[in-house]
This record gives sequence, C-alpha cells and structure tokens, in this order.
Amino acid sequence: MKTASVVSIKKELKYKSREELLDICLRLAKFKKENKELLTYLLFESEDETGYVESIKTYMDAEFELINTKSIFYIRKSVRKILRNVKKYIRYSLKKETEVELLLYFCQKLRDFKPSIKRSTQLQNTYDRQLLLAKKTIEKLHEDLQYDFNLIVEEL
Repeated sequence: MKTASVVSIKKELKYKSREELLDICLRLAKFKKENKELLTYLLFESEDETGYVESIKTYMDAEFELINTKSIFYIRKSVRKILRNVKKYIRYSLKKETEVELLLYFCQKLRDFKPSIKRSTQLQNTYDRQLLLAKKTIEKLHEDLQYDFNLIVEEL
C-alpha cells in the first residue's frame, strides 16, 4: 500500500463529516501509542504549556533518579532513553520556548548527575550537542527570552 501525501490527506479530510473525523481520530489513537500521546497533548495539555513543561521536568527528575549507576553503559543507555522521550514531547508541543526550556533542563540534570559525565566521552558529547541545539533554538526566540535563556546557558 502506498502512503498518501499530507496534502492529499488534508484535501480528503475536508470532505469528511464530523462523525467520520471523530471515528478516524479514535481509530488512529488505537493503533499507536505516539498517536494517543499526541492526541492527549492536543486535547488536554496544549492550553497549559507551563503545566506541560513542569510535568516533563518531573518525568525527567524521576527517570534520572532511576538510572542504574553501576556501569557507564547503563548510564548512557538510560540517558539516551530519557533524551529520546524528551525530544518526542518537544515534537508534540512545536513551541521553541518549550524546546529550549526542556533541553536546558536536560543539560542541567546531566551536568549535575553523579557520577560525573566527564568520565564518558559519549555522555559529554550528548551534553554538548544538546547545549548547542538549545543555543541555536534560542537565536530564533524573542530578544527578552534570548536574554533569559542565555543566562542559563552561561551557567551550563
């Protein structure tokens, strides 16, 4: 089966009734966890962006506490998992402020993590890449926000 383009899907959705659109959304939610998570964000959390960001920060705190510190291998694996999920949550939001705030918080958690990430080149590179990505995204924000976020970046 060939997948249709987004433009053709958009055109086809215009011709569907309200009930048909509701059925399509519910059917999408049943098939993939990410679809359900995105619908949850759009329906319940998109109005309260600060609450959404705080819930992701709480998630990060909990996940960093659960990391197995017996081996650098497990630390790297867990950090990659946390970062992958944070990036997924950032994609749901599509707001640059949210992206910067979450990336900087991730970098803070990684920097303050014990044992130090300096022992692992991969973890240090992950930290540096996320910090660089945050800096690039900060440049696209309003000047006042740039100033506030750049103060945090200088700390890191």
